[in-house]
Amino acid sequence: MGQMGRPRTFDRDAAITQAMHLFWERGYESTSLSQLKASIGEGISAPSFYAAFGSKEALFQETVSLYLATHGQVTECLWNTELKPRDAIETALRRSAKMQCERGHPKGCMVALGAMSACSPENSAVLKPLFDSRARTRAGIKACVERGIAAGDLQAQTDVRALTAVFDSFLLGVSTLVRDGIRMPVLEAAITRVMTVWDAALKS
Repeated sequence: MGQMGRPRTFDRDAAITQAMHLFWERGYESTSLSQLKASIGEGISAPSFYAAFGSKEALFQETVSLYLATHGQVTECLWNTELKPRDAIETALRRSAKMQCERGHPKGCMVALGAMSACSPENSAVLKPLFDSRARTRAGIKACVERGIAAGDLQAQTDVRALTAVFDSFLLGVSTLVRDGIRMPVLEAAITRVMTVWDAALKS
């Protein structure tokens, strides 16, 4: 019996990176199989695509895992208890903004942009890893605020959820700003300003 599809002649790791960039730029539902095949190159056939990746959804999950293990690490400092809480939040904001403005990949954050991508109900489960990542970042910010209160840096009556939402919403909004062409110097200055919200809650 003849082999279905053509033999795999492409670099699988490179193909996953290319697919990640495509999903990052367009979102899950707006990215077609034909676009994925074209990004992989080599004129890959549909049978070869499915043999290599299983399905579009399975490939998407691989690209999300790659993103979170690389570009998505910029906010992991939120969980670094060796950093002061304020420094951890500011570092996460600055690292994320820098990453989102870098050349060599689509602008913005794949995780944040996933929240804005149109997705039908039957595909909502596909985006769960992005939802979980946003929830983890939000929890990291909240943990920093709680550490600040516990350390006596922030006022005891600080509204944890509100302060968390300030930094979380700013971080999510950076993707839209970057996509709209806002440059890094402006974002840096904005981060300096938004950190004054933390300073306003400092214990006197």
